[in-house]
Amino acid sequence: MVNHHKYYDFNDARRAVFEHIESWYNRRRIHSAINYRTPREVYKTALLMA
Repeated sequence: MVNHHKYYDFNDARRAVFEHIESWYNRRRIHSAINYRTPREVYKTALLMA
């Protein structure tokens, strides 16, 4: 992602990376370390158990 875009300043790049991480990686990507569930699913399960 970073190598395919031209950013005009640091804040522009930082915002784009943050949006990418928050919108794709953290919410939708399954992780083998948490039994192939998304972080959102694990978080919701933890809230229900607390």
